[in-house]
Amino acid sequence: MAEIDVECLEVSRHRPMGFTEFVLVIATIMSLNPLAMDMMLPALPNIGSAFHIDVANRLQMVLSAFVIGFGVGQFVIGPLSDSFGRRPVLIGGMVLYSIASVLAIAAPSFETLLLARALEGLGTAATRVIATSIVRDCYAGRRMASVVSLAMMIFIAVPVVAPSFGQAVMLLTQWRGIFVVLMLYGILALLWTALRLPETLPASERKPFAVGEVLESFRSTVTNRQTLGYALAAGGIMGALFGYVFSSQQVFTGIYQLGHYFPLAFAAIAASIAVSGFLNARLVGRLGMRVISHGALVGALGVAAITFLAAKFQLLPLPLFMALSASMMFAFGLTFANFTALAMEPQGHNAGTASSVYGTITTLVGIGAGTVIGQAFDGTLVPFATGFLLCTVAALALVIVTEKGRLFRPHHRPQA
Repeated sequence: MAEIDVECLEVSRHRPMGFTEFVLVIATIMSLNPLAMDMMLPALPNIGSAFHIDVANRLQMVLSAFVIGFGVGQFVIGPLSDSFGRRPVLIGGMVLYSIASVLAIAAPSFETLLLARALEGLGTAATRVIATSIVRDCYAGRRMASVVSLAMMIFIAVPVVAPSFGQAVMLLTQWRGIFVVLMLYGILALLWTALRLPETLPASERKPFAVGEVLESFRSTVTNRQTLGYALAAGGIMGALFGYVFSSQQVFTGIYQLGHYFPLAFAAIAASIAVSGFLNARLVGRLGMRVISHGALVGALGVAAITFLAAKFQLLPLPLFMALSASMMFAFGLTFANFTALAMEPQGHNAGTASSVYGTITTLVGIGAGTVIGQAFDGTLVPFATGFLLCTVAALALVIVTEKGRLFRPHHRPQA
């Protein structure tokens, strides 16, 4: 990490922040999203009781409303930040997130809660899109992949502890207390960002916020084969991840009868993504983004096929299910950061809009596939395993098309 620190600070735009603080603040603002998503998992039954929701699959709307707001919000955040700078749009999104958390605390009905969740998702769209844009403002290529991996190592640690944290909060108070915690975290992240994170997009590089300019930026992004292809492939990976998150509470408490131990099982599986993020940050400079991500995706396909066959023949005891799921998450951790860097690599001149388009595509494809997987839950693991397999097959097919059948090999000489 020290070697990356010295090398990258020579060209970075994030002074006076050092490399370590930069990675930490990027991870912190990115973590608003998974924290708001995964802390809610242990609370779903209590929310159902509070609002008299009898259909378990309907409670998934607490998660999907958030992700829909997140996906839609990303569509406009990028162009706004390309025109007005990263800081004002980022801070505005974090303020909206905090206000939405207050609305959720006071929500008198299930519908109001869903509105608050959608607004929370809209606010975190700014944190996710602009965090990626800021990293692209400062770094490129394998260096960007390394920074993203280090940030995601912390970012992924959040869903590891979030359900257990949510469970702990509920031992002390009601489910609304979770939104109090989310609000406080949002305020602390907002203060750190406002006080320390500089503007990384110079005024000379900003674009007019005009319809023609915005449409041209979108056109140049979606017509780039590498950007679009890896965005769609990442969407397939996100679909599997969302399907896992949406179904996990029902799988662990309904099928495996873990009860209050569900957050521990969830954390054990999610921890594998954090491990893979650390390894990717260490290896990507030597092996390259394509070698690591393509190899991991092929491995994920093998694990998904085994999971599908085991589920079909009802041969998935809890230890085997956890081992296979952890293997899938480990492989996904090696793909997502690299897919993000590969998609953003050609977009240095258009980082905000490109990050917006990338985030919108990955999230909406992911929420669509994940919702289908979650709503197909029928008390067995077959829909879950089928969804994993189909999402992974689709992601690999998209990468093959994007790379014109040439996997594992870079298209140009590695950066020095």
